[in-house]
Parts: sequence; structure tokens; C-alpha cells
Amino acid sequence: MSVGYAAIQWSKPKRRYDLIVGLAIIAYIGTFMLVSKMLWTGASAISDEVLILRALGSCGFILLHIILCIGPLARFDPRWLPVLFNRRHLGVMTFFIALAHGVIAIGYYHGFGTINPLVSLLTSNTEFASVQAFPYQLLGVVALIVLFLLAATSHDFWNKNLSAATWKRLHMSVYGAYVLLVAHVALGALQNDRGLLGPIATVLGVCTVGVLHLLAAWRERNRDLSSPTSSVAGEEWIDVGTPAEIPDDRARTVCAPGGERIAIFKHNGRISAVTNVCAHQGGPLGEGAIIDGCITCPWHGWQYKPQDGCAPPPFQEKVATYRVRISAGRVQVNARALPPGTPTDPVSARSEAANV
Repeated sequence: MSVGYAAIQWSKPKRRYDLIVGLAIIAYIGTFMLVSKMLWTGASAISDEVLILRALGSCGFILLHIILCIGPLARFDPRWLPVLFNRRHLGVMTFFIALAHGVIAIGYYHGFGTINPLVSLLTSNTEFASVQAFPYQLLGVVALIVLFLLAATSHDFWNKNLSAATWKRLHMSVYGAYVLLVAHVALGALQNDRGLLGPIATVLGVCTVGVLHLLAAWRERNRDLSSPTSSVAGEEWIDVGTPAEIPDDRARTVCAPGGERIAIFKHNGRISAVTNVCAHQGGPLGEGAIIDGCITCPWHGWQYKPQDGCAPPPFQEKVATYRVRISAGRVQVNARALPPGTPTDPVSARSEAANV
């Protein structure tokens, strides 16, 4: 969290993360080049320029798959949260790898004629009706532009000034870039690949991304549907469960009739509720924990006090709060959200449980 905008500061964990990812990228490219030279020799030898193109392209494509899988994996296993926390770093690295691939490709295939390389790229192939001769490079260019926009707006300056909702919608375009790159690979590299490794790996990658997202969505839908409501005096109250079912310093998440998810936290034997949506990037507060007395978002560590949804001073962010009660030994949360930053009275899980 920050009350201003300053040059990016790399903490020790971030330096370690970037170092590991950087070394992994170098190791992958080096291994790809070495193994390819060992496999393709003599008349079948491939030039160094083409090998580096393939190494960079496949590396960026793999990293994009990892980026898209981190979110659903973190929902199934919290051990993925440290990777999720630094996902923007991984995205920026992916853009630069894709940029290097694109620059080398344009120079290699369009840089030796009399026409400007960019003009040649845009005009040399217009066979849009052909599958085998489709100008797949244009798909890669559009995807690269999308990745550039995402990398350029990765700083919190843009998140704050575009608004969290707009920033989130912009960065959801990564899925559009992914579709373009899958088509770029399918219509390009795989057209000339007579082996089975490339097609099998691509299909497995697409299936993995799709299945993980579907399973995560299915799990969230089942969780939302398991939130029964009751109407009392014109107000809707959602059953959360017994106080014992809410883990200490953690939350249980339920869904209001309108679709809004609510995170019900228990801390020091007292229960309170806030919206599940972090004001920063829409992160799931209910999957975080209470640290130093504050609800801490699992994505980027933004914090809010459970009793009023306000960030601790000097920060000024606020999230919506909800009224909580215990009836017949069960925790219930009112479905109507209170304005962000509205104080509420946490209920005592211990005293209410003892009176049942």
C-alpha cells in the first residue's frame, strides 16, 4: 500500500522472486537452444536466428499459461498466493520476452527488403481467407500490443487513476491476448511442425487453462448457492453457520441474493463482515487473513479494519461493511451493504454461543 507514487521498491522477497524467474527464463532458453542443436544437425540444422525465435516464443507462451493458471490455483491451494502476489512482475517479464520475439521476427522476415519492415509486415500477406496461408504474424502483433498496454499500466498509479473497476476490465483483456496467441501458434509454428510434440503441448496447455478456470468457477458457484437466506421484518439475513465454523483470524464467504460476496471474519472471539472485494484490484478479501488486527488482502496485502472497513492510517481506502448477528446459535449477516467505512458492532461469538 502507498499514500503516494514513488519509484518501484523491490523488497527482498521480490528480488528473490525476480531472480528465480530470471534464471529460469535464461535456463529455459539456453536448454532449448542446446537441445535443438543436438537434435537438428547436418542438412536438418536450424539457423541460430530461428532457434532463438522459437525459444523466445515458446518461453513467452509458457509464461502466459502460468500467469493464467495462478489465479485458479491460488483458490484451490493458498501456497500459490506468494506467486499470485508477484504476478504483475511475471506479466511484465512475459511482455519483454514477447517483444524480443516480435522484434527479431520482424527483422528476420521483413528487414532485408526495400520496404519498411512494419509496412512489409502489414501488407506482404493478405490471405485472410486461407487457413494454411493466413497472416498469423498480425495476430501476434495485436497480442503484443495488448500485452504492452497491460505491462505499461501495471503500476498502482494507473490502478488509482483509472479506477479499480476500469483497471480490472482492462487487464481482463489478457484472455483476448491469449486467444490471439493460441491462434498465432496454431496458424504459424504448428503449420510447419510435422511432429506431435508441439500440437500436443498446445492442446494440453489450452485444456489446462480452461479446466482450471471452469473448476474454480464451479466451486465458486456452489459456494454461492449454499448461502440460504431468511426474511425478517423486510430484511434479508444470510445464514453463515455456527461461530465455530468460522476459523480464527480467517473468513467464511457467503453470497447475497444480488450476487455480492460477503466475507465474515472472526478475530479475538468477535465476528464482523465486509465486502469480499478489495478496493485495490478487486482481490478476494475472504481468502485473506487478519494480520495485526487488520483484514489483509491475499493478492497485494492491502489492509482494512474489520469493524469499519477502513484502511489503517495514514491510508484512506474503505470497503463496504455488513451488520452481523447470532440467532439460535448461528451467525447471520444482513444482505444489505452499508456505505464503505461505516462502523458496525462486531458480535461476540463466545457469549452468544454460551447462551444457546
